Amino acid sequence: MERIASFNVDHNLLDPGIYVSRRDGDITTYDLRTRKPNAGDYMDNITMHTVEHMFATYIRNSEISDKVIYFGPMGCRTGFYLLIRGEDDGRVLRVVFEVLEKIIAHDGEVFGASAVECGNYRELDLASAKRECEKYLAVLRGRVNDFIYRT
Repeated sequence: MERIASFNVDHNLLDPGIYVSRRDGDITTYDLRTRKPNAGDYMDNITMHTVEHMFATYIRNSEISDKVIYFGPMGCRTGFYLLIRGEDDGRVLRVVFEVLEKIIAHDGEVFGASAVECGNYRELDLASAKRECEKYLAVLRGRVNDFIYRT
């Protein structure tokens, strides 16, 4: 059986950042790596779940809303996948910055925080999501974001 592309990246060498995981036709999968893999520091489920609610809502209401295919967490709890159709990497990066800034500045309830809207609505915490986004935004601001894995 063929190995999937992401298993061919040495995760021990990855640092937090934003990478292009793959391009399939006009769909690009971005690896929003918020934590260093295999370092023992993983997102807890509540933080991961809340970032998912907030980021997905904000990006689906952004200037590239019609290009968003998917946003969701990695099972390893070290980041998120963002799938975008037919958009320039630089524009995606700018929107990712804007979305993170909006989450950090958000004053109100977590989006989708009800039993009608979510299958586990009691496990959401805006403060933890804001901390995660603040750390990740600082990482992105402090590095060259060329989308290339350094492995």
